[in-house]
Amino acid sequence: MFERLSRSWNLVKASASVLQQDKELLLFPLISTGALILVTLCFALPMLGLGAFDGLSRGGNGLSTAGYVVAFLFYFAQYFVIFFFNAALVGAAMIRLDGGNPTVRDGLRIATSKISVIAGYALIAATVGMILRVIQERVGFIGKIVGGLIGMAWNLATYLVVPVLVARNVGPVEAVKESASIFKETWGENVVGQVGLGAAFAFIFACVLIFGIFLIAVAAMAHSAFLIGLAIMLTVLGIAITALVQAALAGIYSAALYRYATSGKETLGFDSGAMKLAFAPK
Repeated sequence: MFERLSRSWNLVKASASVLQQDKELLLFPLISTGALILVTLCFALPMLGLGAFDGLSRGGNGLSTAGYVVAFLFYFAQYFVIFFFNAALVGAAMIRLDGGNPTVRDGLRIATSKISVIAGYALIAATVGMILRVIQERVGFIGKIVGGLIGMAWNLATYLVVPVLVARNVGPVEAVKESASIFKETWGENVVGQVGLGAAFAFIFACVLIFGIFLIAVAAMAHSAFLIGLAIMLTVLGIAITALVQAALAGIYSAALYRYATSGKETLGFDSGAMKLAFAPK
């Protein structure tokens, strides 16, 4: 277990070294966040008008038919934006892992070339998301547990779908199957790496938040509206930057995981000997 944890952390650190070389990779989660905000704003008014948000929060009757349609379209639009810019990030990361020097344009070009399969996968993900939502709404407490477990299994099994779509000329269904197959072989590094990355950034988020609260408290003691506003702005900025770095590292990590799992090629910044052990068939 400790050996596996060490190998996975080496992958995370190597992913950080890739990000250090290509800081422009941070632009992909940044643009994605902006696009998601626009999508949310576009759907907010019709969903509010249909009472969709109230339905999503209720455990009883749930959504109306029209509400489910709007919610499904919202899910699809969100997933499409997320997967598109993840594909751009992973595509650029793979160029760097192959020894190249990627640009933002390279990543967007790769994602655009896969736009139809990305849309197909977004459709699948939105369907699964709606099914899980219905289970959680209609079956009560047990449904929430079952839906949560199924959702977690789905997220793990599909973690490498985007790298598969970027690297291979396959459809969304085939990509899901291949991602699940690779997960069976590398589940240890996959889970430990994701949990390790999540735990590390949960700690960083907590530190940023605590420091931000401290700054706000000091500013409040100084009775300065300007300092309070500045402290709040710095706290929000710190949280935003941390979230962008986490998203970028997650994309690089998935690209490296897929690359080693499928080819075993040596990659700049990664210990090839450790990776051979890490991705040996279980």
